[in-house]
Amino acid sequence: MNEPRSTQVGEKKLVILQTIAEMLERPAAEKVTTALLAKQLNVSEAALYRHFASKAQMYEGLIEFIEGGVFSVIGQIESAEESGLKQAETIVASLLRFAQKNRGLTRVLVGDALVHENPRLQARINQLLDRIEATLKQCLKIAVAQGALSTEHDCSAHANLLVCYTLGRWQRFVKSGFKEDPLAQWSAQWPLLAR
Repeated sequence: MNEPRSTQVGEKKLVILQTIAEMLERPAAEKVTTALLAKQLNVSEAALYRHFASKAQMYEGLIEFIEGGVFSVIGQIESAEESGLKQAETIVASLLRFAQKNRGLTRVLVGDALVHENPRLQARINQLLDRIEATLKQCLKIAVAQGALSTEHDCSAHANLLVCYTLGRWQRFVKSGFKEDPLAQWSAQWPLLAR
């Protein structure tokens, strides 16, 4: 029995996105073009455009995948952990772990793969980072309510610091050709970040 056409189309889209992510994992690789992508997949460029209207739409698919994965994990953390400070710690650690396991997608997160692409893609990443920052701010507000942080604690500045730290770790990972482990020194650094 044949699979429904929509399933086949969805699977082909996923294969295209996975291939882009794999191509982005090569630190010294040339820019991902539709010609290179088509060659990698052994299809014509026209075949790619049957699944995505543009290259920007392919990157949007990757960003949606990142958002889905990241916020699914964040939701699990918020449900499982009562301590606001522990939530913040676990969320930041999970973002660093995400980078370890998804090198190509980390290049998208830091904007490295989006240079010379449609500016709306970077805007989407900025929105994703804003959502992460808002989530961390909420965790820190919970920590204040629980007495783990002082009532005068600046949760906005602290959440921003945690996002900047995460971005910095991702950036070093990408710029080192994926040699600088995002979780290096994490256990020593978190107590400094938790204040």
